[in-house]
Amino acid sequence: MLTCRIGNITVGKNAPVRLMAVINASPESFFSKSFVPPGSVLSTAQRFADEGADIIDIGARSTAPDSPTIPVHTERERITDVLKHIEGLSIPISLDTMHPEVLNAALRYDIAAINDIHGLADPEYSRIAADSGLPVICMASEAAPGDVRGVRATMSTLSVVVERAEKTGIEELILDPAIGKWIPEREPEDDWELCRHFSEFLELERPLLAAVSRKTFIGDLTGRSPEDRLAGTLAVTCSLMDKGASLIRAHDVRETADIIRVHQKLNLRI
Repeated sequence: MLTCRIGNITVGKNAPVRLMAVINASPESFFSKSFVPPGSVLSTAQRFADEGADIIDIGARSTAPDSPTIPVHTERERITDVLKHIEGLSIPISLDTMHPEVLNAALRYDIAAINDIHGLADPEYSRIAADSGLPVICMASEAAPGDVRGVRATMSTLSVVVERAEKTGIEELILDPAIGKWIPEREPEDDWELCRHFSEFLELERPLLAAVSRKTFIGDLTGRSPEDRLAGTLAVTCSLMDKGASLIRAHDVRETADIIRVHQKLNLRI
């Protein structure tokens, strides 16, 4: 498996499982407690770092299918406002956006990685990302975010994502199998199948991101609202680490950091 560097953090291969903490600058988020207003971003990011986060992932638009849409210029303004508040933060920052305009604006600040749920499907976005020289996290997306169903289709789409990256000159790449209800047609069982077969995506020889925090398929099984899905999230996260996840994207930093440490201890080879 190839490794990827995000700031001073190595992701993949023999590196420890890394923790990416989520900061949402979007009040429309499906998990309302994850919203962080600009004035609290710096203290929140510092707290997440103290709790064990290796990377902070910042987004300003909810991507849940039933979320209200916002103009791209609103997302750009939110992102730049947040980035102004955290200049000089020592922990690496990842930018979560699929819009070239937002990416361009954010690159004026000190970000260490790009998180594209559109899977480099936008040629302009791909060009900007490649020119930045930053590592990119790419989700399995054909023409729209998370628009594939099934393990075989996800594998095929991730292969296309790798080809898109190589074609534009992006060398450092982390793959996201797109677990979650990205399109209305997705069923909970689609996500459970991706989780069961997660290790198969290691065939693509790139580090894998596990992004399951409080998602719909967990609530469908447990009957819990997003606010009460922590236990289910941690159970799935442990399973995906067993199956080769190199990077965990999470809302609940302290608890996730604990299970990563416990998982690492249990899997020590003496």
